[in-house]
Amino acid sequence: MTTNETRALDICQALIRCPSITPEDAGALPLLERILKEHGFATSRVRFSDQDQPSIDNLYARIGTAAPCLVFAGHTDVVPVGDRAAWRFDPFAAELAEDMVWGRGASDMKGAIAAFTSAALGFIAKHGTAKGSIAFLITGDEEGPAVNGTTKLLAWARDKGETFDHCLLGEPTNPEALGDMIKVGRRGSLNGTLVVDGTQGHVAYPQRADNPIPHLLRLLQSLIATPLDNGTTHFDPSNLEIVTVDVGNPATNVIPASARARFNIRFNDHWTPQTLAREIEQRCASVAGKARYRLSFEPCNALAFVTQPDRFTDLVNAAIERHTGRKPQLSTSGGTSDARFISAYCPVVEFGLVGATMHMIDERVAIADLETLTAIYADILESYFGVMA
Repeated sequence: MTTNETRALDICQALIRCPSITPEDAGALPLLERILKEHGFATSRVRFSDQDQPSIDNLYARIGTAAPCLVFAGHTDVVPVGDRAAWRFDPFAAELAEDMVWGRGASDMKGAIAAFTSAALGFIAKHGTAKGSIAFLITGDEEGPAVNGTTKLLAWARDKGETFDHCLLGEPTNPEALGDMIKVGRRGSLNGTLVVDGTQGHVAYPQRADNPIPHLLRLLQSLIATPLDNGTTHFDPSNLEIVTVDVGNPATNVIPASARARFNIRFNDHWTPQTLAREIEQRCASVAGKARYRLSFEPCNALAFVTQPDRFTDLVNAAIERHTGRKPQLSTSGGTSDARFISAYCPVVEFGLVGATMHMIDERVAIADLETLTAIYADILESYFGVMA
């Protein structure tokens, strides 16, 4: 029998009503912790700090001590609402209208947290924990810098002796309809900066100056002229995008002293950050000529990874197909997620709600999808502890 403490819709509404814009928690984690604790979970609230980033609260919860352990992961923090006046409903009111629940975080990803919480509580009420363990890794730092969140929570749990067999992350993976897509991996992300130094001078006397802009254009062209690769078994080709080109020159009669560009590479499992950086360095060097340039890369905390199809992915796939009638695509597309941290500890797949309105004004999810997702997670739990135990 469900109550307002265990129904996915009610948990979802309660979480949305916590305006937890990164790095603020606004009561979201205490709410979830109380529900889990009241239903038998051992819980720990863990706060991590970094001198350059805001302190962040995180939640770890577990019920059972036996293997296998299936861990659900997610984040309660949300992105800012933008123009609040443009919203149809208050973004933190969790209004129900047109068979949908409206509000910031509905799809990304308070709805999924509500669904897997409801599913876990239902499973425990029915079976207890004799067949294994269920854990929760919930952070408040996914939409922000991701420094004091999942990566540190995982290390904290490891140091406490916690181990996980598989993880299900509730990111909104479906482009259009529930059942479209499971994420079985993610591309890596590497940021770089290219600065070319010139010699400032008057545009009427170019022989006395050295314009850095043509040099920069030549170097940038070398980065995009040839594809980085042709893709791999589970990934599309790696992609380099130039995101800024800046000179900062307000005058039309001055050759600038320097020019700068920044780029981002979303890379597949053909590369590591180190091999990719060497490739970019070689491409620049091959066309540099007399250009005086500096190439640098930011520290990379987003490596490409893939969870190879196996019994676990088959189990998740089958549960989705049973409840939606769709055979989901196994994908590695999209941006980064906290799965990149979890993959170092156990196999991880991602499946959540439809992401069509995530990060948008009037973010919302269909109540029917929320209920179906809860049923899918419940089915996964039944199969997991029947098949994997």
